[in-house]
Amino acid sequence: MPQFDAKQFLAHCARKPGVYRMLDDDGGVLYVGKARDLRARLNSYFQKNVTGAKTRALVSRIAGVETTVTASEAEALLLEQSLIKSLRPPYNILLRDDKSYPYIKITTSDEYPRITFHRGKRRPGSRYFGPYPSAGSVRETLALVEKVFRVRNCRDSFFRNRTRPCLQYQIERCTAPCVDFVSREAYAEQVRMAMDFLSGRSRQVSDHLTEQMEKAAEQLDFERAAELRDQLAAIQAVQQKQNVETDRGGDVDAVAIAVRHGLAVVEVLMVRQGRVLGHRSFRPDTRGEEDSDEILEAFLAQYYLGERDDQSIPREIVLPGALPGQAALQEAMETHLGRRIRLAARVRGQRQAWLNMARTNADQSLHADLAAREHLEQRFHALETLLEADTPIRRIECFDISHTQGERAVASCVVFDQQGARKADYRRFNVSPEHGGDDYEALEEAVRRRYQRVVKEEAKLPDLLLIDGGKGQMQRSFEVIQSLHLDNQVLVMGIGKGPSRRPGLEVLYLPDGRELVPGGAHAALHLLQQVRDEAHRFAITGHRARRGKARRSGLEDIPGVGPKRRKALLNHFGGLKQLRNASREELARVEGINAQTAETLYNWFHE
Repeated sequence: MPQFDAKQFLAHCARKPGVYRMLDDDGGVLYVGKARDLRARLNSYFQKNVTGAKTRALVSRIAGVETTVTASEAEALLLEQSLIKSLRPPYNILLRDDKSYPYIKITTSDEYPRITFHRGKRRPGSRYFGPYPSAGSVRETLALVEKVFRVRNCRDSFFRNRTRPCLQYQIERCTAPCVDFVSREAYAEQVRMAMDFLSGRSRQVSDHLTEQMEKAAEQLDFERAAELRDQLAAIQAVQQKQNVETDRGGDVDAVAIAVRHGLAVVEVLMVRQGRVLGHRSFRPDTRGEEDSDEILEAFLAQYYLGERDDQSIPREIVLPGALPGQAALQEAMETHLGRRIRLAARVRGQRQAWLNMARTNADQSLHADLAAREHLEQRFHALETLLEADTPIRRIECFDISHTQGERAVASCVVFDQQGARKADYRRFNVSPEHGGDDYEALEEAVRRRYQRVVKEEAKLPDLLLIDGGKGQMQRSFEVIQSLHLDNQVLVMGIGKGPSRRPGLEVLYLPDGRELVPGGAHAALHLLQQVRDEAHRFAITGHRARRGKARRSGLEDIPGVGPKRRKALLNHFGGLKQLRNASREELARVEGINAQTAETLYNWFHE
């Protein structure tokens, strides 16, 4: 590709709103941006007084620029976000965590509705409450609702097959509608109050319970009055705990940002019906040169214009201050959602209190991140010193193997740098060694597959390849690295548990024959233990998921269950889903299934 002539390009560039894409020598997209005036914005990149080191590095790699003219700045912003999401350019501020939010779901179409955790697409026949900032906050609220209103949480297959109440009834978390211990009308009233409570109308629920309690007392039904009293006390305790509840209510996101030393944390405090449901922290990938306004604008655009459930976005978003592109962002959001949105930068009273809460959490999260990064940098430096490394160690990749007697082996590869775990770079490999249970073959297959692809795609190589294992595993991995001609770029090391297998006495094995025992107090060993343990965790969860999927896919591999018993089981339960949800007692009722076989079946599906 011929050298890019910025002067000639700018001379013919439109002075209109639009999107620009900066390309490298291979035509790959380095950066995507939007502008109110394309020529003026692009001209700022090619000035001699550009101070940012990373911006200068970006400009030095530009081999071409493509532009798309749009009708307005808001339209340019929508197109920019679409391109950033699909292309993931390396020089853009990228939002790493784009998982959907969890909700609480009540299946209102059921005769006896069920309350449960929900994440994903909404479906008719249910009511959804949230969104909540984390799965933990959903489970905490679910536990409270079950305790106060005693609404069932069991699956329908379990519910339909009960002949006596389960443990939830015994611990007073359910009224046992499965065995008709509660009337349909009484259960419906509890569900209705639970939905009012989740909708933020807890005072109305309290008033209703107070009225019912007084009526029961007047009728001398003191047992019922005592039950209502306890229920009322539990709700009032929640109201006191939720001290940020306000009579004005409202659905609001309060957004704050903290930026320091090249790190950024954006905090989103979620308020629904005037109740704070919790907060969520985001850490955008930045170049370390942007100011807080630039980072916050990029975050808001990606967060609120991404592929999210539109109903989870409130009508008001409170910001710490006015942003340069706020008008265009609000217009783009309204176009994207098809409804009015208010971006409020000057607020008072309760909204200011929520914003202060978000700001405090952002500052605390950033402080913790900075402390952790400084600690990690010290550990990386200690590792370089221990290994007498000729080049800095900035990226570590670690492999581990997990299987059960050779069944469904999975190899994990986790990645750490001086920012900590890089989970977006984690990989798992389903490996099938010729001899089942051969860790050496499995490890060799995984390492070869990983770095053949890295070489092919010219992706980032690790400075240190860490193998969870002894000298043999390290040597086989090193031979793979040698065969790919990477031994001059990647240092290979094994970490074994040592003769006593006690933590702190690990032995480090190197290809040159060195065996190092840093000792339990050494900072380098703490880093290696952290990386190894994460690789072990990631391998085990992958193996369990693979093994579980294989075991749930059919009945052919279950010991002691032949064709006749398989047929009897499927005829009795009607399908694998119902069979998986059956209890030991229900399994034992099937013709031809004794207690021992029922135990085997249950353990097979629930191990």
